Amino acid sequence: MRIKAHPYLLLTLTALFWAGNFVIGRAIKSAIPPISLAFWRWTLALVILVPFSIPHIRTELPLLRKHWRILTVYGVLGVSCFNTFVYIGLHSTTATNALLLNSVIPILIVLFSRLLAATPVTSRQTFGIAVSLTGVLTIICRANLDVILTLQINRGDIWILMAVICWAFYTFLLRHRPSGINPLSFLTSIVVIGLMPLSILYAWEYYQGGRIILDSANIGSILYVALFPSVLAFIFWNQSVTEIGPNRAGLFLYLMPVFGAILSAVFLGESIQAFHLVGMALIFSGIHVTTRTGEAEKC
Repeated sequence: MRIKAHPYLLLTLTALFWAGNFVIGRAIKSAIPPISLAFWRWTLALVILVPFSIPHIRTELPLLRKHWRILTVYGVLGVSCFNTFVYIGLHSTTATNALLLNSVIPILIVLFSRLLAATPVTSRQTFGIAVSLTGVLTIICRANLDVILTLQINRGDIWILMAVICWAFYTFLLRHRPSGINPLSFLTSIVVIGLMPLSILYAWEYYQGGRIILDSANIGSILYVALFPSVLAFIFWNQSVTEIGPNRAGLFLYLMPVFGAILSAVFLGESIQAFHLVGMALIFSGIHVTTRTGEAEKC
């Protein structure tokens, strides 16, 4: 299965869905323990995926068995670690710190590509990344340099940083994604693999007293993170990275603070200020500079 849409549109939707994941993660952090949220997110995502992926898995089972090692790496990095680390980090760090660290992902993707695959980085790409990162910093710091100067590293920041490294490496490794595996088979396989260590951690958290407060808002939140940031966003992201390369795809992660500001204003009552608009303009400018390179080499 291939989504018939431009990769830039798919990447924009992915950033929107993942920004919603951060907003929800912050909003319900006191009602749903972090590992529980990650576990039920992926469990429900698997329930959604299985009816559509089973026919492909039956056909491609020999291929999936052949590539179980790299699939395991994808499952651990993308499913077990990334969002679990994010949810844990959001319990003890500020949204400012979390977004700042998350915005380092495109830079890490470029560094991994350059250091581990000797992928050339053009001056246009470098400039576009710098412009977009400036926009991100403008939003995060509210156009006030003192915010950056007073940032403090705590345990939550370390969790977010580990999540960032996991996702950047996951994206870099998508260049080695086995050919011939349907996107639904691929995603279902890495979810199954990723749920194995998550199940153990969930059992430990439950034993330690971690409980979900069941109400309509929390159930709706879990359903959202299961469908949009998990199933749809992963399919869109994996396909788009394959089509345009991780370096150019990674730049769209800079849209997350933009969408995060808008969603926070709509759902959390936060207001959009002038610095948000300036930051958004810089982010879109950086993406435009980088993505209009035409037939730039895939990274």
